[in-house]
Parts: sequence; structure tokens; C-alpha cells
Amino acid sequence: MKVTIKELSDNPAEINNVQKFLFSMIKEEFGYDYVPEWHQDIVKMDEYYINPKKNNFFVAYTQTGEIIATIGIRSYDKDFPEFRHLYSNDTTSSIWRLFVDRRCRRCGMASKMFSIAENFANKVGYDDIYLHTHKTLPGAIEFWTKMGFVVALDSNDELETVHMDKKIVGLDINPSANDFSYAVKL
Repeated sequence: MKVTIKELSDNPAEINNVQKFLFSMIKEEFGYDYVPEWHQDIVKMDEYYINPKKNNFFVAYTQTGEIIATIGIRSYDKDFPEFRHLYSNDTTSSIWRLFVDRRCRRCGMASKMFSIAENFANKVGYDDIYLHTHKTLPGAIEFWTKMGFVVALDSNDELETVHMDKKIVGLDINPSANDFSYAVKL
């Protein structure tokens, strides 16, 4: 199957489809629906990902237009007291909403999505990438470690949140187009 990875456009219909995909993935992975304090970036995708020059959101589509994966990258905008001395919104990016449809896992799709986001972060001048994940997500810590992240803090909270970061190593990938195509076997 041919998969095309594109930057999310400001097209309302496309944004709506991405929002539906994201909320269905959140329901599937975490078992809950929309939570206002956690999902403002999904509701206001233009403000969080499309309009800011140093932010972006990538979507993987099948040949039939079905969304099978997403990833967002944006300037670090959290205010965790533990990280005030480490992260800056000027030099630190953060990964959000990496989801891969269950049918398309274990074929390198998440790695490809992250590679594109990391390349974007490098291109726009970020030095580091921050993310948080949860120990309850099977394979999440292992995946991010494989991508070069290290644990910055294990919160040991009720959500089993783990904060991770990575120094961006300059990548020598400079595609001239915004569309990336990969062959993916399902």
C-alpha cells in the first residue's frame, strides 16, 4: 500500500477529518473522550499547529484518502516547574499526537512520522525535542528510547506519565516538497 504523508492544511474539511481520527484514537488507546484541558490543540489545530511558523502537523493518508497516522510538533509550551531551567519555547520543540492506526503498526510508520517531525524541528531551528508518554501505553517507552529519547522524569503519578527529551542531531535531509510517500505493507 502506498502511503502519502502531508502537512495538515488550513482546509476545514481536512482538519475535521483529522480531529475525528485523533478523538477515535484517544478513545481507543485511553478509553475516554474529549477532555477540554487536555485536548485544546485538537480543537484549535490552526492556533497550535498550522499558523505558528515553527509548528506543524503531519498526516499519513492511504491511496483512498484514509488517515492512518498523525504527529504534531510545536514549540514547548508547558510550565512544569521541574523543567523551567531545561526547556525554552525558543529552542525546545515538543511532540504531540503520534497515533498510528492499529492495522498499520509494526511496519515502521511511527518511525517515519517521527523522522519527518524531527527533520522539521531541525529545519526551523529547534535544539531539543520534549515529549511525555505513559507507562500504560504498550511499547511507548521502548519506542521513544529507540528514537533516541532519554527519560527526564518519571512522574509516578496516577497517569503514569514519563517525561522524555532528545537533543536534535542535525539531519542531512532537505526535501524540496511537502509530500512524502512511503510504501507500507499492511
